[in-house]
Amino acid sequence: MELSYRRPAANEEFFSELEIKRSKFLTFIARATTEQEAREFIGELKHRYPDARHHCSAFIVAVEDANAIERSSDDGEPAGTAGTPMLDVLRGSGLFDVVAVTVRYFGGIKLGAGGLVHAYSESVSRCLEQVVSVVRSRRELYRATFSHADAGRIEAELRGRGYLIVGTDYGARVTYTIAVAPGAKPELEATLAALTSGGARVVDAGIDWVE
Repeated sequence: MELSYRRPAANEEFFSELEIKRSKFLTFIARATTEQEAREFIGELKHRYPDARHHCSAFIVAVEDANAIERSSDDGEPAGTAGTPMLDVLRGSGLFDVVAVTVRYFGGIKLGAGGLVHAYSESVSRCLEQVVSVVRSRRELYRATFSHADAGRIEAELRGRGYLIVGTDYGARVTYTIAVAPGAKPELEATLAALTSGGARVVDAGIDWVE
């Protein structure tokens, strides 16, 4: 798995509709972080549109330290004319943790194998234009503690310089958990030293994915 990748925004469903020779292609794209989540989304759309002729699908799920899980389904369309083209478009988008479902209502005119490949590819491409994505990155985490009087100012300075604060703990003092790119600890230490006249201590808090 790469140190960073893009995936659809959480808790969002993206939609587009395409009509070709009276057949309607309704495409939905969402985030799926596991194969189970992807299959649940596919099942939910089959339940939502039970009268449709086909519910074709494709998904790509990132797996840490392994190849991504990639699956597709033609759902009754001629083999290779729906799921595979959909998966190819998802691959080309560069997104991971993504599932696409295209619901087809048959319009009475056969499109042929080439026409189906084009229709399903175009449907997913159009829906991808609607997708809002976020970047998920592998980051080093560090904690630093400040007085309540200084915390607000330091937080604003850090955010203004592009630092990502992923956790805040309030006690007698305020502790921020700060995410930085691998190898960027010295830069963080220098920044905090300048902001606190050398008074801040940076403590290692591990490595995690953040977005």
